Amino acid sequence: MTDPIADFLTRIRNAVKANHKVVEIPSSKMKRELTRVLHEKGYILSYKFVEGAPFATIKIALKYHPETKNPAIKCLKRISRPGLRRYTNASSLPRVLNGLGIAIVSTSRGVMTDKEAREQHVGGEVICYVY
Repeated sequence: MTDPIADFLTRIRNAVKANHKVVEIPSSKMKRELTRVLHEKGYILSYKFVEGAPFATIKIALKYHPETKNPAIKCLKRISRPGLRRYTNASSLPRVLNGLGIAIVSTSRGVMTDKEAREQHVGGEVICYVY
């Protein structure tokens, strides 16, 4: 696998389209940070890091509206990829859906949203858009 972050996003995207409650993904430090940001911003219900014998995994409980059953995640879009990295400074960080969505940015101070990066005046690699 050449792009584990794209695999992470695709597994979540596919699970949402199939209306699954839980998705299990192989774990890494970057995937753990992406999961933490998604949980903090309310796009997923909960998560659990499972340390197994062959390899560690992340179990993510997906979030749906209780009455309409619409998913909280409408779109996950990979921006920076191994073939074309996308870096930006603090002043030109993207606004997703005019501020309704989030851009997840990997900075020198860790993985955070575009709004947090703007407040801390740091730029970095734009990983993905979520809305």
